Formats: sequence, C-alpha cells, structure tokens
Amino acid sequence: MELTKSEMQIMDVLWASDIPLSRSDLLERSEEKTWKDSSVHILLNGLLAKGAIQEAGFVKRSKTYGRTFVPSLTREEYFAPTIFSHTHKPQCVGLVEALLRRDDITAEDMEQVEKLVKDKKENL
Repeated sequence: MELTKSEMQIMDVLWASDIPLSRSDLLERSEEKTWKDSSVHILLNGLLAKGAIQEAGFVKRSKTYGRTFVPSLTREEYFAPTIFSHTHKPQCVGLVEALLRRDDITAEDMEQVEKLVKDKKENL
C-alpha cells in the first residue's frame, strides 16, 4: 500500500491520537497540512478504499452527525512492508543491525526485541 503525502499527514494525526477522530477533529489537529480543508473527504475515502483506516462510529457535531475514523494498522505495520517493496531491498539482518545501532534504543526496547526473536524462533 502506497500513501500519498497528504494521506500520510492524515495518518500521522490518526496515529498520534488515542481516540477516533472525525473530519472536524482532523482539520483542527492538522497543523502543517498541504491539502485544502475541502479535500479531506476525498483523502478519507481514499484511505478507506486502501484499507489504511476504518470507520469507528459517529459523533454529533452541531445538528449533524459525522463519521469517526481510526487507523487500520500501526505506523510500524505500514512502514515495514514499504522498506522491502523497493527495487533495492535491504537485507533483514543488516536492517535490524542498523536499527539497533541507534542511540535511542533502550534496555526495555532490547528486552522486547529479544522476546520477539525468541517467539519467532519457536514458531519457525
């Protein structure tokens, strides 16, 4: 799944929120958007069609009701396949090694990674 720059801006807002957001909420929280307010419904419908978001319910705004949306996948679930979809695919081990060299990796992160690797080994 490939998302446009504008769709990614909407996804960033949804990923940052821990509650479903309406069209109005998205407009309020999208500070550095490159799209017009009137285009938000087109972008939302595109994200729905791609399966990146899903409807979470309805919310009353003034006299009308509007749909609310949540992401269908996490930021990590979106980016993991895109890394390997390019012509020059990185090697999995090299990619993990590069990620582990980052200065912001914590001991807790390492414990979680070790558990994931152990669980994956057991399921091979």
